[in-house]
Amino acid sequence: MEELKSIPKELTDFILVTVFSLLIGLSQRKVHVTDHGEEKTFGTDRTFTFIGIFGFILYLLDPARMVLFITGGAILSGLFMIYYYYHLKHDRDYGITTVVIGLITYCLGPLIALQPLWMVLVLLVTVLVVSESKAFFISFSAKVSKDEFITLAKFLVIAGVVLPLVPDSEIYPGFSLTPYKIWLAVVVISSISYATYLLRKFFIKKNSILISGILGGIYSSTATTVILSKRSRQEPAEFNQYAAAVMFATGMMYLRVMVLILIFNLDLFFISWYWFVLLFVATALAGVAILFFRNRQVNAVDDVLQADQNPLEFRTALVFTLLFVLLSVLTFVSVTRYGTTGLNVMSYLVGLVDIDPFLISLFAGRFDISNNLIIIATLQAMVSNNVVKMGYALFFGSKRTRIYLTFSFLFVILLNFLLILIL
Repeated sequence: MEELKSIPKELTDFILVTVFSLLIGLSQRKVHVTDHGEEKTFGTDRTFTFIGIFGFILYLLDPARMVLFITGGAILSGLFMIYYYYHLKHDRDYGITTVVIGLITYCLGPLIALQPLWMVLVLLVTVLVVSESKAFFISFSAKVSKDEFITLAKFLVIAGVVLPLVPDSEIYPGFSLTPYKIWLAVVVISSISYATYLLRKFFIKKNSILISGILGGIYSSTATTVILSKRSRQEPAEFNQYAAAVMFATGMMYLRVMVLILIFNLDLFFISWYWFVLLFVATALAGVAILFFRNRQVNAVDDVLQADQNPLEFRTALVFTLLFVLLSVLTFVSVTRYGTTGLNVMSYLVGLVDIDPFLISLFAGRFDISNNLIIIATLQAMVSNNVVKMGYALFFGSKRTRIYLTFSFLFVILLNFLLILIL
């Protein structure tokens, strides 16, 4: 170890510059050299290696003022301009990716000498990945419409522009709800919705019934249960997959709630996360049991949920905001006036509608109740919500789907109740 410390820093930097430049050059060879050995660029492995070494030498000769490095960069840029002119003239190719990568390679010397190694590695990995992902970006851009950028702009505005400007002062003395917490709740739910939307549209190539259940459960397990139960009547032969997908959606509810606790109440997360993991695993196992009971093939593919819905619709955000404020006020009044009894009644009632606004108000609020009571109220709300979903499944589902989901939901509900008794 001591021998390694005695190696001059300049030697270490030179080795890193050479290796990193060579890696970039090798990636360019893979991109630009044809199967017949014809190079469609000004150079590959050796050229890029020498560009990196050239920049490192000029930096070492004048590290303070960097006049030589700047001059060398200007000369190299001139040569690149000549190359680009003839490249444009003969090949009619307007891309300048290789030229830009060459200039980045030239800058590796001072970067390695002046910046932490992790920063240079991040830069190197980014260059290697992006330079070899042309086909992916072409395929990706073909899926992107004009509306996608509008949706992205909406998300950036509500999360990055509006949120930091919203005041974090109490609306009413003693009531912990603030405009910042209200908008943060909107941002969190919108983020979950937007992330689910992006996964469905751009990264999931085949949308199976099971994937529909998993992704739908990230956003709303109740709505997903209704949709899947209805579809099970239209395709009764796939009843086991629809039933399993409903249980997977319910399992995702437990993970979603765990993430909400992590965001809004870190102390509560550390003392409760394992309960939600247990419930998720139990629910997922119920889904797996349904899926493979007297069945060995899982091959049905169906577009169950709409992938092109606007995930940041204004009316949806407005309804959630109103529900969040209303349930926050009701929770505050119930806990203040009726204590634990009021909280228990509220937790069971909200499961009939939408548990997320209530749970976020519970996690983000500073009510005069213990963390243990908050966990119990959360589990009670999910029990109530599971009862509602079981009702939807019984009403909308096919005969065999109803049978499987009744036993599965009863198993999960009983496990919920057991945890409530333990706590």
